[in-house]
Parts: sequence; C-alpha cells; structure tokens
Amino acid sequence: MEVKQSIPPILRPDAVKPVSFLELASVFSLDYDGPSIEITGISMNTADLRKGDLFVAMPGQKTHGANFAAKAIELGAVAIITDAEGLQIIGEVSVPVALLDKPRTHLGDLAAFVYGNTPGNLPTLFGTTGTNGKTSTTYLLEAVLRQLGKVTGLTSTAERHIAGEVIVSRLTTPESTEMQALIARMRERGVTDVAVEVSAQALTQLRVDGIVFDVAGFTNLSHDHLDDYADFEEYLHAKARLFYSDKCRQAVVCLDTEYGDRIVKLAQVPVTTITSVAGVQADWKVTVTAELPGRTEFELEGPNGQKLLSSIPLLGSHMALDAGLAIVMAVVAGNSFEAIAKAIERGIDAYLPGRTELVSPAGAPAVYVDFGHSPDAFLKTLAAVRKVTTGKLLMLFGADGDRDASKRPEMARVAAAGCDILVITDHHPRFEDPASIRATLISAAKEFRPELKIHEVSPPEAAIRLAVSLVKPGDAILWAGPGHQDYRDIRGVRTPYSARAEARAALKEQGYR
Repeated sequence: MEVKQSIPPILRPDAVKPVSFLELASVFSLDYDGPSIEITGISMNTADLRKGDLFVAMPGQKTHGANFAAKAIELGAVAIITDAEGLQIIGEVSVPVALLDKPRTHLGDLAAFVYGNTPGNLPTLFGTTGTNGKTSTTYLLEAVLRQLGKVTGLTSTAERHIAGEVIVSRLTTPESTEMQALIARMRERGVTDVAVEVSAQALTQLRVDGIVFDVAGFTNLSHDHLDDYADFEEYLHAKARLFYSDKCRQAVVCLDTEYGDRIVKLAQVPVTTITSVAGVQADWKVTVTAELPGRTEFELEGPNGQKLLSSIPLLGSHMALDAGLAIVMAVVAGNSFEAIAKAIERGIDAYLPGRTELVSPAGAPAVYVDFGHSPDAFLKTLAAVRKVTTGKLLMLFGADGDRDASKRPEMARVAAAGCDILVITDHHPRFEDPASIRATLISAAKEFRPELKIHEVSPPEAAIRLAVSLVKPGDAILWAGPGHQDYRDIRGVRTPYSARAEARAALKEQGYR
C-alpha cells in the first residue's frame, strides 16, 4: 500500500522579535503609511504560513500567489506584499497590501530583515557548490569546525543540523524564506559557524538571496541537470553566481576539472585554489597516502610549506579532496592551520548518510549504498570500491524519471565499464514509465559492453535480493542512487522506502547476521 509521506516542516526560531511593517516599508521603499502592524514571520506559501506572517504573493509557474491571499489572511497573515498583477487580483482585503515590483528578487532580503539576520549579527557562513562532492564537503567542513570547538550548523541534501539537533531536509538548499528562518534559529541556539550546500537551482531560483557567504567553495562540474539548463555553459554560469561579490567574500576553488579554471576567471572575489592532480599549479595540494576499506588517509600541503596528515571514514581519493577543500575553506575563514592540524590529527570525525555507506555486517559481502546519480559520481565511486574489493564488484542502479534523460546512456556505460555484474532496476520513476527508463539503460550498457552479464529486475526490493544472491564474502555491491533517502517518488507519491534497510534485510535473508 502506498502511503503519502509528509514533507518536513519549515524550521523557525522559537522567539522572533516583532518587526514593524511601517519600518519594513521604509527600508524597502514601499508606498505604505498605514498603522504600525507587527510582523513575526514571512511566507510565500500558505502551506507554511503562520499567524503574524507577512505573505509575499508572487507569480508562480502555474498561478499567481495573490490568488491565495484570502487563504493567507484566514491563516493569520497580517500584511501582504505583491506586484502590480497581484494587486489587481487581491482587491480590497482586511490587511495592509503594499506594492513591490518583482518581489521574488527581494524575497531573501525581506526575510533577512524580518528575522533580524543583519551584518554583524550572523554566524560565519560557508557555501559549497559543484556537481558532485558538495554534500560531502559540507559534512566534512562541519566536522572540522566542530572538532575545532565551534558550535556548528549545517544544511544539505540529506539533513539540517543545529547545534547537535538533526532534522530531515526538504530541499538541497531551502527557499530564501526558510533559509533565513533557519539561520535565525541557528543564531538562537548559539551556532557560530554554518556549512551550506548550495545547488545550481538554488542560485538561479534566488534561494540564497539575502546571504553573503564568508567563504564559498567549488568542487567540480560534470554532466547533470541539463533538464534545468539549456546547455552546459548555462549550467556553469549558474554555479559561477556563488562567486560573485554579492554572494561571497572569498572563495576556494578545486582545479581538478577544467571548469575550476573557468570559475577562477569568473569569480569577483579573492580566490584560493586546491588540487590533487600532479602537475596542476594550485595554492594547496591533497595527496592520498592510503585507501583502506573503512578509511582514506591523506596529506594536505599549503603554499608556505604547511603540512597536515589526517584521514576520513570514507572511501575514495575524491573524498580526500573534498576533505582538503573543507579544511582550506576553514583556513581562509580565519581559523588557525595549526589548530586544525591538531584537531584532526586522528582523523575527521564525520558521518555522511548514504555516501558510499557500508551497510553490511562483518563476514558478509560488502554492500555500499550511495547517493551518486551522475556519470562522474559513478566513475569515482566505482573506482573507490574497486580499490578495496578483492573479489567481484556488482553494480546496482536505476535512473530518475522526469529528470535529465540525456545523462542516462553515459551512466549505463560508466557502470558497465566499472563492474563485473550489472543489475538495473528502478529509482524514482515519478510520472515516467519505469520499464522505458530501464530499457534505455540496458541498451546503452549492452552496446558498450556486450559480454557483460546484465540483469533487469523490478522493483528494487527484488533487485537487491538478487544482487546479494549473486555475490559472496570478498565481493562487493555498489547500490547507487538512493543513498540516504527514505522514500521513492512514484507518480507524485513519496512512498516510504529505505535502500539501507532493504540491503540489510536482503543480507539477513541470505544468512548474513
């Protein structure tokens, strides 16, 4: 039976100092001279609206937010800001309505004002973007800062962290109203440093407006999200927005892909560079010293001969590079390199849900569940698992429905090239036919490597059970795609589902305890 999963609620501070709508109107040059209404929150969506909120009614993809003004007032909105079109739709209502041209472009600043997130009153803010590695860099950065003794916050694809409190995420990067409320809640809890995962969509959809990051980081760029962007160049420039002077003060850029140089050239702020590639000139260099089943050890060397040795509880040289990027971001923010080196000399204490996460018990075949869903992510993770596997490597994956279909053939080719056995199944079909998605993947894999043994199994619950039956101790399974997620999107319904739980159940059924 399918059960609709509820979306996690927006997090707000427990106590908000009321803001005068008259003062807000003055700051944002709104035509309003009515009574001094007090505002205690801000919302662009009636589903998240609370009593005392300012409701911002904006044009949407399907309808104008002004059509929900009556509902907003019924729920407790005390004032409304909208554009000229919205003003006509709303008409006469019982709360003040002010006109603001292109309200979406002001939403982040409005929310920052309402929640008191003003310069000098903020934690140190770090933002990381890139196709792959932004989640791991964000988690590793938070861990480094925590080991330095900071009170940390985090917002990522998987989770929100607030001074030790862990909450499931709604979006990779929250809408600007939610982001500002989250920062205010973090301030309330005494958070000193915040690590934020910033998607390209968040930048183009203005979700991080109203924020100037103290340090921004860039991991890499590869094929993904071309359903959202016309071409790769547009995708690159979407990422580059994080490195403009209105978005950050300083940047740390990885040069391991050619697009790192492009970001350096497009950046409008001072840039520090890092690489793990021999022969590439950069300020900082990461060198992997050991790749072990449960740990990757590395050395980080700086421009003035500074060196530290550390490790991460993760697989792969790409993860060590993410750790290096995180450390350098912390240094650029003003933290002592020597203090960092001392704090992490025994390793970076980080747990990354669903990132090459080993879910099998000792004595069983190694089963790794991973969130990777792009050709480049497959390539790096397969190589990492191969290095610590003595036997066969089985790859299990599916592809997202109603998302960038152009990357599917390359995902299949990379998977076929890197494994000994391939099992293709379903992921989030959404409103696409899952059999059609599987057919595309199988066709590309067979064309690239005709001799490879390929299994097609649906649903994924059956696929992981077949996969476990095909391997033995010493072998490994990489299940790519689902990672930390606890649902599958099937025709618009978030059906409760956990790849980690299914993998453990499959192993148990095969007698591995």
